[in-house]
Amino acid sequence: MQRSEVPPPEVPIAIGIREAVIIRGDSTQKKLAIVFTGDEFGDGGAFILNALKQANVKASFFFTGRFYRNPAFKKTIQQLKTNGHYLGAHSNDHLLYCDWTKRDSLLVTKRQFKSDLEKNYYELKRFGVSKSNAHFFLPPYEWYNDSIAAWTKKMGLQLIDYTPGTLSHADYTTPVDKNYRNSEAIYQSILDYEQKHSSGLNGFILLMHIGTDPKRTDKFYYHLPHLLQWLKEKGYQPVRIDALL
Repeated sequence: MQRSEVPPPEVPIAIGIREAVIIRGDSTQKKLAIVFTGDEFGDGGAFILNALKQANVKASFFFTGRFYRNPAFKKTIQQLKTNGHYLGAHSNDHLLYCDWTKRDSLLVTKRQFKSDLEKNYYELKRFGVSKSNAHFFLPPYEWYNDSIAAWTKKMGLQLIDYTPGTLSHADYTTPVDKNYRNSEAIYQSILDYEQKHSSGLNGFILLMHIGTDPKRTDKFYYHLPHLLQWLKEKGYQPVRIDALL
């Protein structure tokens, strides 16, 4: 599956299983977690690392086994760990666990799910990160059902997902996609949500991507410095996912 096959950003998440997945932290505290996922692409790595360092902010990164194995990303991963950012799992092969339209229809067996995820954690361990230090699991495509949530829990892990309401997770889309969102629209969606809701971005899990298809030249990660500055001005404290939840 290619990222372009992901449903539009408006599709609701965690339908009927919100008790098994964490999609937001404490909405009374002005803290949020900025998380990045990665599979095929990592072109924003150096820029994101520098932006976070300049702002003195810790973020969380959830990569697939393919990303962790890719020699081109090794230096970035090592720097992320050295700089104190959270490293977590995002599956090994970026599997699609369940049908897009019939969410209760599994496309993997429990054995396949477990084997794939264990491979992801094996790659994490090669970078000195144990499963106990990477307790939170962000599923591929941010798409799952109650079975996936139950299997995750049985492995001693906690399933998480992004907080709905903004378009930050649409930063992977390309101009040829029906659900394409440019960076201006994505950035504005964050500002609008914060303004229109009494709890603002409190407890938010704000998801972005560490890299995107070359066909997307309008890279949202270039807006990260401005976003971090805006959050600071608004009194928010970006923290690692394990400090938020």
